[in-house]
Amino acid sequence: MTKIKICGLRRIQDIEYANQLWPDYVGFVFSQSKRMVDKETAKTLVECLDTNIKSVGVFVNEKIETVCEIATFLSLDVVQLHGDENESYVENLRKIIDVEIWKALRIGTPDLITETNADKILIERFVKGAYGGTGISLDFNSVEKFEFKKPLILAGGLNISNVEEGIRKIKPYAVDISSGVETNGYKDFEKMKEFIEKVRNL
Repeated sequence: MTKIKICGLRRIQDIEYANQLWPDYVGFVFSQSKRMVDKETAKTLVECLDTNIKSVGVFVNEKIETVCEIATFLSLDVVQLHGDENESYVENLRKIIDVEIWKALRIGTPDLITETNADKILIERFVKGAYGGTGISLDFNSVEKFEFKKPLILAGGLNISNVEEGIRKIKPYAVDISSGVETNGYKDFEKMKEFIEKVRNL
């Protein structure tokens, strides 16, 4: 069964929604974004999160020391690297903390590298000048020409209307959604519920 990650949680209310709906993962953004949270706020949220739901910290070109500090402070299950972090960065991160690492790759970038020493690969559409959070959907057909040797997390512009096509064509380990389950910039319980039910019924 395809796993589900709901990203960009920033309110206690969002955590309450997650605890009722049980996605497999929830994400907390620690890079410049309207969904960004500081580590103290995230600590409060994580402490309220059902222990069966895994926590993911999203970082963009952050200092390794800062990533490790936040990951340790929050006891994160996963660190998601969403910038230009290279294999050396991942290796150095592993030497300091024992945590699962996801690396985001943007399909369509001229210098796309399909191999990584991270545990899993998150794929989304390349948008110049942006590191995710664009809400722009990936061309699912464009992924077929690439060979990835790690489990894939499908992200970028997912919603109730296109997630079935994405899962059937790409067969990802997990799907990752944020703006697709929001109304006016905030998580919407009914949209989260509909999306989770749709994925789990496939």
